[in-house]
Amino acid sequence: MPDGRTPIAAGTTETRPTALLATAAGHSYNTPLMANLDYRTAGESHGQALIAFIEGMPAGVPLDLDAANAEMTRRQGGYGRGGRQKIEKDTINVLSGVRRGKTIGSPIAIQIANKDWRIDEAPEVHRPRPGHADLAGSLKWLTGDCRETLERASARETAARVAAGALAKSVLTPFGIRCIGFVTAIGPVKAEVPARLSPDELVAARDANDVYTPDPAAVEPMIAAIRKAKEDKDTVGGIVEVRVFGCPPGLGSCVRYQDKLDGRLMQAVGSIQAFKGVEIGLGFGTARLPGSLVHDEIEFDPALRNTPCLGFKRRSNNAGGLEGGMTDGETVVVRAAMKPIATLLRGMDSVNLQTLKPERSDYERSDVCAVPAASVVAENVVAFEIARAFLEKFGGDSFTEVKAAYDFYLRTARSLAESRAKQA
Repeated sequence: MPDGRTPIAAGTTETRPTALLATAAGHSYNTPLMANLDYRTAGESHGQALIAFIEGMPAGVPLDLDAANAEMTRRQGGYGRGGRQKIEKDTINVLSGVRRGKTIGSPIAIQIANKDWRIDEAPEVHRPRPGHADLAGSLKWLTGDCRETLERASARETAARVAAGALAKSVLTPFGIRCIGFVTAIGPVKAEVPARLSPDELVAARDANDVYTPDPAAVEPMIAAIRKAKEDKDTVGGIVEVRVFGCPPGLGSCVRYQDKLDGRLMQAVGSIQAFKGVEIGLGFGTARLPGSLVHDEIEFDPALRNTPCLGFKRRSNNAGGLEGGMTDGETVVVRAAMKPIATLLRGMDSVNLQTLKPERSDYERSDVCAVPAASVVAENVVAFEIARAFLEKFGGDSFTEVKAAYDFYLRTARSLAESRAKQA
């Protein structure tokens, strides 16, 4: 019907809005509902710029652009990075959605300019690199030139993801929620990072070295592992970890599998270029232990009643702060494995797509190790997903409404616990 309404049955005049029918059928049309927090990126490695487009930010959120640009700088750092980082100076240029330092409720467009902009002049690539998207993309898009695939598949795209996550932190910071990423292994070298470290201690220890690990004893061995790989014209991977402090219980849901926060976090982190494994808390270690040593026993501490955990605490945190797809009040812990960079200076055996003859793979300027930088990317994609879940539970058109909803939830949850304790 012209007015967007559909008849219930033939011969009747009763109607329902098309949008409601579509929603009931599981489809999404232009409903009047508030948009969920989401983002998309655009741009190529050697294109004019990278773009992040963020929707669903409530009005009135004060954006800390200095902190966001500091994250952009951290992503460009770390021992083992290549020559591209000496060319670029990544800074966030906000094109829309912000006025006088605060969001206004409309979509936010962010631009990160590329100084090394030469996509039209860049040479064709006919010898795909094993481990990269080159061959799969060339076969997908029916081309013998890997250039167009590698330009988008490049980890340069993560600059836009870091920008989006860094701005999303502006939603979390006023509520004391902090996301901190760091390195726990590079190649065979493992760091020891105690679970008891406070957020400030973690940040101070991590930022004191060029491999972004909080373990001082692991710094030199990690640097030596990267240096050895460079001498061998090889590359090296590692493991990163993100801890999220201050999350209240109940972010995420157990109702639909799509809403389970652990699954969403694993997808967000697992989609980072070169990541091959993600675990929550003890992760794969839970498979080797009996339940009595895995599940985190619950206690109640009245002294913590006025904190976001509402007084409930665990004797351990093997669940990584997530149970049943929801935060449980403990620190959220996400860990991920990054494979070695797929571009080796010495090349690897490949096939020329023009001749189908064996040749060594092409070389594109790259890093020896990008694990420290990847820890920054992981931190910020986790921050965005936490912010998304936070606004799903406490969302409103304005930041004032978000704060009111958050305060009401904690106040109500405490009163429920108190009334039940009195009845007991």
